[in-house]
Amino acid sequence: MASGEKTNFMTKKRILISADHGLAIIYFLQSDVVPELLKAGHEVVILTDDGLKEQIARRFGQPGLSVEGLRLKQARHFFETVDPTRQWWLNFLRRVGASGRINVEAMTSHVEQVAGEASSRRKLIMPFMRVIVGLLRRSKAARQWVINQQLNYTDHLYDDLLQRYQPDLVVASTPGWRYDRYLLREAAAQGIDTAAVIVGWDNPSSYSLPGAPVQAVTCWSEIQKEELVLGSDWNPEKVHVGGIPSYDGYFRKEWLIDKREYFKLHKLDPKRKLLGYACSFITFSPNYQNIEPLARMLAEDQFCEPCQLLIRLHPNHFMDEPLFAGEREKIFALAEKYEHVHVVEPVPLGGELGYYSGEDMPEKTSMMAYSDVFMTVYSTMVVEAALHGTPIVAVCFDAPGGWNTPGKFSLALTKIGDWPTHQRFRLANAGKVAYDEERLLEVVNAYLDNPDLDQENRKKFIEDEITYTDGSAGLHTAQFFLDLLSQ
Repeated sequence: MASGEKTNFMTKKRILISADHGLAIIYFLQSDVVPELLKAGHEVVILTDDGLKEQIARRFGQPGLSVEGLRLKQARHFFETVDPTRQWWLNFLRRVGASGRINVEAMTSHVEQVAGEASSRRKLIMPFMRVIVGLLRRSKAARQWVINQQLNYTDHLYDDLLQRYQPDLVVASTPGWRYDRYLLREAAAQGIDTAAVIVGWDNPSSYSLPGAPVQAVTCWSEIQKEELVLGSDWNPEKVHVGGIPSYDGYFRKEWLIDKREYFKLHKLDPKRKLLGYACSFITFSPNYQNIEPLARMLAEDQFCEPCQLLIRLHPNHFMDEPLFAGEREKIFALAEKYEHVHVVEPVPLGGELGYYSGEDMPEKTSMMAYSDVFMTVYSTMVVEAALHGTPIVAVCFDAPGGWNTPGKFSLALTKIGDWPTHQRFRLANAGKVAYDEERLLEVVNAYLDNPDLDQENRKKFIEDEITYTDGSAGLHTAQFFLDLLSQ
């Protein structure tokens, strides 16, 4: 059945969906995906963080939808206590083991991060692992060996749920890249059909091989499909291009706050141009060296128009990590120092799902829509800002010494332009890149002077990256699942 066609009548079936991340909640429940499955007469069981079951059920509850706990703590315990060394290394090889037929720069950086932050014991093993990674880059048989070896580790944590609900299809928000691998493995072992969705823009080029038997997957674009097929050996007939349902609400303007209300919310001046900056990439590099010059240039009236700066903290700024928390406090101090610098915090959903939250969509939408220039470090938000028509600058100032902490790996931001998604943004000319203050001032002023600069490139960029730009991705994705159920 072609995507978008109406589904023929079929027997009621049950789909069990693992939503183990705040972004997955948006993908499945704040789009047309689950509503369309229910409208077709099927039942849906959402597995999510145990501490949020009641909250999710209250907000999204409707006939045919059940909510169960995902047991993430138990899954983590299994990973950390049952043959933990071998499970850890298999998961490492799975993550970085894609074929060299695709751009593997992001995975190579992860190898270097693991090597740089390794314990003394892991450092001894790393040379051997590098040899295996090199083999995986060249050999499909070696990649299949890693996939098969993972299957030895199944915790039977979900046997009772699978028995109780007897689903016809189990769907996860990754093909086993996270702890959802245990659920997918158990389902496959019981002969239940499995499928996955790609939630993140950089996921197929950063997380590599499947962690469980998954029979079909839906992704954003033909670009992602190629990454899955060439990089991780997916059968092209089993890879569906459904767009990204999480973004349908952007096109429909479902989350957009009235501009006057939004400016009032953050004490913004309606007479000043708004520069938005979203922190990104903080696992590898600080962002403060990008933000402080912006605040200073603004205070010194270096831009061609009076401006104000709104800084969006990254979800990782709220992790139990002193480096990230320290940068968060420095950014707050900057806002205290400068009159026209403001800070916005991501809104947490809670539990294991943390600060990647559907509760935050009105804030994100409005920040990107109302920024006169939007800045970040190649975040996925460059795609989101582009579909709002907002000019974009990737600010990539190197921090001397990176995080400058023993045992903490850092990457120079001037060296990451060839990561797959970063490279595509640059080659599409969807925005500008600034490596120093002189260039930053030049490109921000260019966009303030001409907001339509690069607009056609931005439109082409989002068409290539997300496929459906009319708010219909949820319908196409739901139809993909309906087609699987009908087969």
